[in-house]
Order: sequence, then C-alpha cells, then structure tokens
Amino acid sequence: MPSVRLDPTTSRFRTLGEILLSQIPALDQIWWLSILAALMSFTYSTIGLALGIARVVGIIFNTMHASDLDFEGNLTGISVGTMSQAQKIWRSFRALGDIAFAYSFSMILIEIQDTLKSPPAEAKTMRKATKLSIAVTTVFYMLCGCMGYASFGDFAPENLLTGFGNPFWLVDIANAAIVIHLVGAYQVFCQPIFTFIEQWARQRWPKNKKITKEFEIPVPILGYRPFKLNLDVVGILGALGFWPLTVYFPVEMYIEQKKISKWSSRWICLKTLSLACLMIRS
Repeated sequence: MPSVRLDPTTSRFRTLGEILLSQIPALDQIWWLSILAALMSFTYSTIGLALGIARVVGIIFNTMHASDLDFEGNLTGISVGTMSQAQKIWRSFRALGDIAFAYSFSMILIEIQDTLKSPPAEAKTMRKATKLSIAVTTVFYMLCGCMGYASFGDFAPENLLTGFGNPFWLVDIANAAIVIHLVGAYQVFCQPIFTFIEQWARQRWPKNKKITKEFEIPVPILGYRPFKLNLDVVGILGALGFWPLTVYFPVEMYIEQKKISKWSSRWICLKTLSLACLMIRS
C-alpha cells in the first residue's frame, strides 16, 4: 500500500503560499488562477500521454518483425498470480471509485456558475461548459490510461510519471506542473469554504475582526503532517464527499423538481443509479 512521508520544509512553504493566495477576496477574482491550474493540468497530462505513446511506438518498432506485438498487460487487466483474485477485485472497484471521484466537481459548480454574467442564462452557459469539459477530460483520461497500461502492463505505477526515467527534464516539468495545479486547485475549492467561515464568524462575533484566513489555512496542513500520506486513505476521504454531493442530492433534487412519482420506471432507474454509485464509492 503506497505511502509517502511529507517533508516538513515543503509543508511550511506550501502553507505560506496558500496563505498568500488565500488573501484573494472572492472566487470571481481568481479566474486567472483557475486558468493557470487548467493549463498545468493539460501540461502534465499531455507530457504523460506523450511519454506513453513514445514508449508504445518503441514497442511496435522493436517487435515489428515479430509475429505478435509485445504489448504489456492484457485486456482483462492485471493477471491473477501477479496478485490474488481478491486483490484484483478490490483494485477494480477502487479504480471505479477513482474514476468517479475524478469527475466530482459539484462542490464548486454552483460557485462557478454564480460568477457568470447573463445573458445568456448562467445555467445554459454552464451546461455547455460542463459538456465540453467532461468530453475533453474523458478523452485525456482514456488515452492516458490506455497508453500507460500498454507501456507498463501489470507493473504500471499509480503515478504514471514515476515509471518514466527519461527524459528527466520533461518529467521534472510535469511534476512542477502538478504542484502548480494542486496549489491553484486548492484555492478554487477552498475559496467557497473561506467565504462561508468568514460570513458565519462575522455573524457570530460581529465585533471581532481577528478571525482571518491565516488561521484557516494551517489547520489541514498541521492535521496531516504527523502522518504518512497513504493513497488509499486519500481516496477514501475523497470518496466520502463524492456520493452525497455529486449523486444523491442532484438526483433527489431532480426527482423533486420533475415531480417523478414513486415506483415509476424513471424513479426506479434514478434510485438504482444512486445506489450503484454508492456501492462504487464504498
């Protein structure tokens, strides 16, 4: 079960950077940060995809005179023997959960929509943007996953970039892009939380002006510093917020808005979808 120890110095610099960026007053004033985070995401995804394609092309050229192409892996995933059947089932469900969590953006969907100007209607613009972003993201995910598995097979690392040794400078650029992306994404996701806490504190203590973002930022940083960062634990924590926010509440609101009667075919399908996503999340 992979885990890493967080470097205290890195944690301090990250905390300082997040404190500085958190001084941005509201989500609508960090549009440039979300664009930067998106560009960094495309950067490291494109680098990982390009390295995977290059490795697969190398396999093709090395075996072009052979009767069969010697691609890594197989169509059914990791072979039983490399790991047990129970481990394979567990990792398959965990992969489904990772895929579901990767599409979870409901936490900031309303906040982003609130920054849009009309006309056209915010919901109409957001619907188009959501469809386009999901389509592009899916293409990248599928290509990176397929090329990565074709490159490494059963021994594909969880972080695809760690499997490529050369060129080092290109992998370093991708890792730097990941860091910038995470810093920007943290702010995009946390700005609504900052706003909520500040509004609540302003109502609770109207004469106290000492509750600021400087006290809010170090809480999660100090919370995880004593522990190892276990990727399975991170996945579970992320999944806890996936089902209720991304599946359950939207489905229930749709049922209520459309006045769908109980035990109708549409009601049963929606409830089945919600239950299936709950099982995947679990």
